[in-house]
Amino acid sequence: MSQIAINTSQNVNINFNVASVGERMLAFIIDLLIKIAYVIVIFYLFFNVLDLGYLLDGLDQWSQMAIYIAITFPVYIYPLVLESLMEGQTPGKRALKIRVVKIDGYQASFGDYMIRWVFRIVDTLFVGVIGIISMVISKNNQRLGDIASGTAVISLKNSINISHTILENIQEDYIPSFPQVIALSDNDMRIIKDNYQKALRIDDRHIINKLSEKIKTILKLETDPKMTERQFIGIIIKDYNYYTGKDN
Repeated sequence: MSQIAINTSQNVNINFNVASVGERMLAFIIDLLIKIAYVIVIFYLFFNVLDLGYLLDGLDQWSQMAIYIAITFPVYIYPLVLESLMEGQTPGKRALKIRVVKIDGYQASFGDYMIRWVFRIVDTLFVGVIGIISMVISKNNQRLGDIASGTAVISLKNSINISHTILENIQEDYIPSFPQVIALSDNDMRIIKDNYQKALRIDDRHIINKLSEKIKTILKLETDPKMTERQFIGIIIKDYNYYTGKDN
């Protein structure tokens, strides 16, 4: 299955699976049902509750069509408006946990959603056959609108473990101990965390000791003698996340 790398606020690349054709079709059906429900309700209100059917009397075919288009207009702009407001999702996409993103991993813009919306006219020709064929043969399951706008639809169902990144769970009231950690880079922290976790798995005290000494040397730190090396490295990882992620 094709994947797209999404860059997080802390410059960590996380690979997301591209949404399958089946997921996209099911999301489309959910959105279609919502639009059908809207049309049924608005027509009921127009003709039965408000009894405005008389407005169509005596009008030519084009004028009647204009009124129908006006009262059903939200249906036509449904994907454009909701994807823009819901950051790449519609109710159908949210239900299936999928989202529109730029192929380079960045958040799509209104212009991107507009291009996708315009090309929807072509993608839905012949009951959507053109769009389906495009998704089947393209690398990232892209319909023509996706290809034109440089977007793809990803699945948010990935089970990403936080231990696979430099991220660390910290409590809101967490108080950091070593502000010097800001001198480290994301790559430094990724190496520290990877090696620390490997050492923990096999209980390699030698590696933990060398890693602790290396950090202290680079950051010129002196620690409380009562603090163990494991506690020290754990605090370093959390402090780094505190300082680099506090504004995100």
